[in-house]
Amino acid sequence: MRLLLLFFFSINIFASTLHLATSANPSRLNPLLATDSSSSEIAGFLFNGLIKYDKDSSTIIGDLAENFYYESDTTLIFKLRKNVLWHDGEKFSAKDVLFTYNTLISPQVVSPYSAAFRFVESVEVVDEFTIKVKYKQPYFKALETWMMGILPEHILRDEKNLMNSTFNTEPIGTGAYKLHQLEHSKNIILVAFDDYFEGRAKIDRISFHVIADPMTRFLMLKSLALDIGSIEPMQFERQLNPDFFDKFNIYEQISKSYTYLGFNLRRDKFKNPKVREALSLAIDRQEIVDILFFKHAKVCTGPFLPGTKAFNENVKAPEQDIEKAKKLLKDAGYDKNNPFTFEIVTSNASAIRPYAAEILQHQLKKAGVVVTLRVMEWQAFLNMVVFPHKFDSVLLAWGLSPTPDPYIFWHSDSDKKAGFNLVGYNNPKMDKMIEQSQTIVDREKLSKLWQEMFKMIVDDNPYLFLYIPNSITTVNKNIKNIEPSISGIWHNYIKWEKE
Repeated sequence: MRLLLLFFFSINIFASTLHLATSANPSRLNPLLATDSSSSEIAGFLFNGLIKYDKDSSTIIGDLAENFYYESDTTLIFKLRKNVLWHDGEKFSAKDVLFTYNTLISPQVVSPYSAAFRFVESVEVVDEFTIKVKYKQPYFKALETWMMGILPEHILRDEKNLMNSTFNTEPIGTGAYKLHQLEHSKNIILVAFDDYFEGRAKIDRISFHVIADPMTRFLMLKSLALDIGSIEPMQFERQLNPDFFDKFNIYEQISKSYTYLGFNLRRDKFKNPKVREALSLAIDRQEIVDILFFKHAKVCTGPFLPGTKAFNENVKAPEQDIEKAKKLLKDAGYDKNNPFTFEIVTSNASAIRPYAAEILQHQLKKAGVVVTLRVMEWQAFLNMVVFPHKFDSVLLAWGLSPTPDPYIFWHSDSDKKAGFNLVGYNNPKMDKMIEQSQTIVDREKLSKLWQEMFKMIVDDNPYLFLYIPNSITTVNKNIKNIEPSISGIWHNYIKWEKE
């Protein structure tokens, strides 16, 4: 550990290096294929979409597009910036946007993000810096679709197999930073792109240190080897000395994510709704929050973000009822002599989730349920368990969008390879509601339908919705110009300076 600390301090001779940690090696630094959190985070510095949310996540503003508008209910026009360069110096243009779209919908590319483009009828290059997108019908998330990172046509046009391309580890983007070094299980270094269209980032380098163990990340943060890090409530409340707060600013807000226990509904043991209801009634969500979070979290009641039009405030978390859980299990054929058994699999990339799994195991035991636990390294967890659907249940988290797209997680069409319907949820009534919602642009009507979906999903118990943690971010006080907002701290990172 001491040698590791000395290494990190030795590379800190670069006065303008921002030191961050990531819990796992990125799998693909390609925005079309970045499905894990490490890949998505790093790719976000390397690529841009046509548009993005503003700092408060309330308004959509231009990114690679300097202007955009609806020509009709089904036609979008994007006017692209004329001063954008790729990291290799080539000019960005409309042909790159068309190429990205054609690549994403190609049968040779397997990406969960392709579902967002299912209503696109055509993408047309009007001129070098104008794109026209026609939709088959009005679509409520037509704009958000184009937050997808754009790929370089001049580099990839002859690529035969993007899924295994060297581009995925040697990416060329338009972002504020470009990849300088990728050392798996060690260090990933980004350097500021001198010709970035919004102006060169003021911090010269970003160094991502691959540190799988959460405790090691915490110790690195305390030792000032990391400039920014997330800390858990237990650490915040019990493991920080007063001098830590002299060195770091703390930014805390409710996160845009929730943690859940998802059942593999393809397996016979979880197909009985009485079993899933029993498991839901056997757990005490508030106890999990109280034990693990010291009031730095809240119980999650369903799949959409609190405070948005999709959230159904009338749906409450079930209260623990052990006797009713036992009765439902008995009705399903399980008792003391034939207990219901299943495995919870999770990853050690999160410091909290293995402990949450142990609490669930203990709570479920009270209802006679026998639970075994398995904790895995993140990439192995994704590639060997989650995406091949080789699990009884998974303890995982999803990020939450201000404008949800239930199709991606809850429509039966998304129960496929690389799809995000990981648990195999299949409800024809839900499918019909989702399909109906996709053509509604009136936000009040859409809100009502979303809230009906919210209740139906909770009632079906494909997941046990557990908690929404607070995000506690610590930032070295040497980092200047941070402007915290509803969306967090990263919206203006190109203006940050390090003293």
